[in-house]
Amino acid sequence: MQDFRKLLVWEKSHNLTLSIYNLTHSFPKEEMYGLTSQIRRASSSVPINIAEGCGRGSDADFARFLQIAFGSVSETEYLLLLCFELGYFSEKNYMEMTYLVQEIKKMLAKLIATIRK
Repeated sequence: MQDFRKLLVWEKSHNLTLSIYNLTHSFPKEEMYGLTSQIRRASSSVPINIAEGCGRGSDADFARFLQIAFGSVSETEYLLLLCFELGYFSEKNYMEMTYLVQEIKKMLAKLIATIRK
C-alpha cells in the first residue's frame, strides 16, 4: 500500500479534475445533467481509481485500477473534444486540457507497464 498523494500522475489527474470543474461552471444550464455531469465524473474517476488502486494489496490489483483510470482519461479526452466543438470553451482551454490528458495517459501507460513487469 502506498500514499497516492505521492504519485505525480495522481497530482496531475487531480489538477485536471479541478480545472474541468472550473471550466464547466460556465456551461449552459441545460447541460447540468448531461455533458457537465459526464465530464466531471469521467475526469474525477482518474484520480479516484489511482487512489483506490494504491489501497489494494497487490500489484495486479493496482495495475487493474490504473487501467480503469486510463479508460477514464480517454473518455475525458473525447468529452473535451465534444465540449470544444460545441463551443463550450476556448481553443486555448481545449489545448491546455488536451495536453494535460496526453501527459496523464503517457504516465499511466508507463506506470502500468512498470508494475506488470
